Amino acid sequence: MRAKTSVYIATSIDGFIARPDGSLDWLNDANAGVPSGEDFGYKEFMKSVDVLVMGRNTFAQVLTFDAWPYEDKKVVVLSSKPLRVPVELTNTVSASAESPNVLVERLSADGAIHLYIDGGVTIQRFLATGLIDEITITLIPVILGQGRPLFGQIEKDIPLVHLATKTFDSGFIQIKYLVERHA
Repeated sequence: MRAKTSVYIATSIDGFIARPDGSLDWLNDANAGVPSGEDFGYKEFMKSVDVLVMGRNTFAQVLTFDAWPYEDKKVVVLSSKPLRVPVELTNTVSASAESPNVLVERLSADGAIHLYIDGGVTIQRFLATGLIDEITITLIPVILGQGRPLFGQIEKDIPLVHLATKTFDSGFIQIKYLVERHA
């Protein structure tokens, strides 16, 4: 059985996940106004995840954080080039140049049940190959005007089924969808 694949990500109202240079300052600014303890369901989501799959750029961005946020969760970084993994993360982080299909097949065969797909290009690649089951997007009340889009060009429409919408006092809006072919 193939592992479930989910996207859980924040975007600006105009659909950007980062500034053109990859900066997340706008997201950090927005989070500064969020009440202490509010995580928008992230911890609960992460409890259900076996493996994170992210791109090289996302991995580089996460390495700039004050602390590694994934604790002992297994992380696979997609990269066609050699990847330097900090020594303290070598037990949980690995690199792969596999295609999304091959990677999901391998991780599923290894017993993974739920994969968290993160990073713009990685999400786009998984969507293009029909490998995303659920998408949770938290809309941040800011318009950036330019940046790195969550969704790039697609060859055909990807219909979604609305599962839930939740609003927060901070102005954040979280929308959860099922990719229609899985309905």
